[in-house]
Order: sequence, then structure tokens, then C-alpha cells
Amino acid sequence: MKEPITRMKRNSTLRKNYFISIELGLIFSLALFIFLFKMDFYPQQGDEQVFFEVQEEVFVEEIVQTKQTDTPPPPPRPPVPVEVPNDEIIADDIVELDLEFDLDGPMDLPPPPPKQAEEEIEDEIFVVVEQPPVLIGGIAGVQKRIVYPELALKVGIEGRVVVQFVVDREGRVVNPVVMRGIGGGCDEEAIRAVKTAKFQPGMQRGRPVSVRYSLPITFKIYNKDSK
Repeated sequence: MKEPITRMKRNSTLRKNYFISIELGLIFSLALFIFLFKMDFYPQQGDEQVFFEVQEEVFVEEIVQTKQTDTPPPPPRPPVPVEVPNDEIIADDIVELDLEFDLDGPMDLPPPPPKQAEEEIEDEIFVVVEQPPVLIGGIAGVQKRIVYPELALKVGIEGRVVVQFVVDREGRVVNPVVMRGIGGGCDEEAIRAVKTAKFQPGMQRGRPVSVRYSLPITFKIYNKDSK
């Protein structure tokens, strides 16, 4: 009978110790929690200094371009009014107009515009006219007066020389110039032959005028056996 009683006492003792251990553990845990809660983990002032680098702010100021404007001059001052006495009478200017027209009488007309002077027309050199100049004897007459230069004969120069000149109001050749030459003395011979030519002058509005003219002179070497 003693063994069951002893076993029961032992079990009750173990139960009491178990509850006491749990209560002591809870009390210790609660005390530790309260201690950690009240503990200050931040460093005290003066123990450690923290420096924060402040970045310098740069402000860009927009420069507005100014334009200098010329201010107009002030307007002139108005004239100072002059007081006129009430007794003074200002006389009105009376303009007399003659409203009578004589329809049968001569009318005053402006002078006609001046006509172009005949000298200016005569001095003008035309390129195109109503009636162009006419070469007397034709181009064949000029070709007959050509003397073939010896140098051109020796070298065998052939071709066409174009001479430009002015046919004046009397049909004479003035200022001949070679526009296209072949050399060998042919250019000079063409000018000499053209100067001997005679023309019927060109006509413009029924009057003889000076006209610019071009004439081709042909140089051709013919054999003695050729007809």
C-alpha cells in the first residue's frame, strides 16, 4: 500500500514544480521584455557626430537681352493763342471768279510736246529698219576686187572672212571690223575690199538712216587648169 501512496505524492510534487517553472519563466520573460523596452539604443549626444554634406545649389539667372529703342522726339508745342479784341472786325477776302466762257474765241492749249530732234535720229545706228541697205553691184562686185594675199596663197589658206560695219545715211561703209577671220593677210584684204563697196542707204519712216551691216568675203584658191 505504501508504493501507490508514494507514487501519488511524487506525481503531485512534479505537477507543482511544473507550474512553478512555467510561472517563473513567464515572469523572467516579462521582466526581460520590459528591460529591453526601456533601454535606449540611440547614441547619446556628444558621443558621435554625424555630418551631412549639403550640396551647393547653383541658380542660373536668365539674362534678358535688352534692345535700345529710339524714342521719338516730343511733338512741338502748340502755338499760344492770341486774344483778339471783340471790337476788331476781321475782313473776309473776296475772290472774284470770272465764270463767263467764250466758246467762239481761241482756246489756250498747252504747247505740243517737243519732237525728237532730227539730229538724234540721224546719229542713231539701227539694226533692223523698214528698208535695209542694198549693196550696189552685189557681193560678186566686192569679190572681184579681192586680191589674194601672197602669204595665203603660199600657205594655202582658204575660208570666209565676216566683216561688220555701218552703212551711213549716204551709203558709205564706216568703221569696218573683222568679226571672224582666217589670217594670212585675208582679213586686211577683206576690209580693203569692203571699204570700196557702195550701198543704197537703209530707210526708216521715209528717211535714210545709219544701219549696222555684216558682209561675208570668201577666199578660195582656184587652179589654173580649172575653168
